Amino acid sequence: MSLIRILGLDPGLRRTGWGIIESDGVRLSYVASGVITSDGKDELAYRLAELYQGILGVIVSHKPAEAAVEETFVNENPRSTLKLGQARGMALLAPAMKGLPVAEYTPNLIKKSVVGAGHAEKHQIQAMIGFLLPRAKFDSADEADALAIAICHASHRASRALAARIAKESVR
Repeated sequence: MSLIRILGLDPGLRRTGWGIIESDGVRLSYVASGVITSDGKDELAYRLAELYQGILGVIVSHKPAEAAVEETFVNENPRSTLKLGQARGMALLAPAMKGLPVAEYTPNLIKKSVVGAGHAEKHQIQAMIGFLLPRAKFDSADEADALAIAICHASHRASRALAARIAKESVR
């Protein structure tokens, strides 16, 4: 299997975490990570534009081949859920506009893929990322979550490709 560069995105309106890893199918290596922020004083449209431009900048700088985004969980506050969904829209749109395949994963699947338990805590995820990506340097939970999303995609991308190939062949 060839080396693939994967972008993981943990969308948020205030802070969108991003993480880039490389995978050869067996080994993972850390490339970079960071956080894209938007100014809370700006109107929503401008905050979304900041996130979109920030994600595009990461894509242009690091040239990932694929992207993965965390699916939205429902908050108790519908307004917060809606805003998160809009930020998530930017996280899906930016890589799609650059022609990258984009996968989506639930928070529980991400945790299970990284830690082995679907209800793992933040500190467990961060500890496991430190183990899987010893060179990783992350300063926030947003970055760690984005790296976890990329790791999840690395472990599931082969089975997703096989399922897509089977589905395509069954249509013929």
